[in-house]
Amino acid sequence: MTSPKFLFAAAVGAAIAASTVGTAPAQPHLTRIRGTIEKIDGSVLSVFARELGEIKLTVAPGAQIFGVVKATLSDVKPNSFVGVGAMPQADGSQKAIQLTIFAESMRGLGEGFRPWAQPGSTMTNGTVDTTIAAVEGQVLTVRYKNGEQKIIVTPDSTIRAYVASDKSELKPGANISTFATKRPDGTFEASRVSVGRDGIAP
Repeated sequence: MTSPKFLFAAAVGAAIAASTVGTAPAQPHLTRIRGTIEKIDGSVLSVFARELGEIKLTVAPGAQIFGVVKATLSDVKPNSFVGVGAMPQADGSQKAIQLTIFAESMRGLGEGFRPWAQPGSTMTNGTVDTTIAAVEGQVLTVRYKNGEQKIIVTPDSTIRAYVASDKSELKPGANISTFATKRPDGTFEASRVSVGRDGIAP
């Protein structure tokens, strides 16, 4: 069974990757980096990355830093911009496996409806229009350009939120996730870094 941590990371990764679709041909190739900060030297992080081993990651000037925190259904409100990884149901609704509440500055990231990481699953990024209690769980209507989905959130759904933060989040031992540009010298540079809080691996 695929772990919730992987699914959450896949959801955010898909959203960020989708946000680059349709950009100019000069858009650089981005490398997915997930790992733990081992030490910091100014704006350069020494990171042990899951897929790459030991790397050097430069945090670009003006980079966006986000904390990733546990959240609850009460944090999901009308007009929240969310990403929902889900499984389709017989009635056409989507049963949420995990739900991500994005920070306001991330509004529009990967907006739309598409296949997700788990076979047969879907990803919906959009704005919560309504939220109604139901027998099977909370039912959200999530709207995006040219469409909407009915999302059922149950007690088993994983809910997390992105909160805008700053470079004080970047410290040895912190778990991070980013998409970075690889430099000719083999090091990487990132303009957006997500940092898990309280043991969360983003």
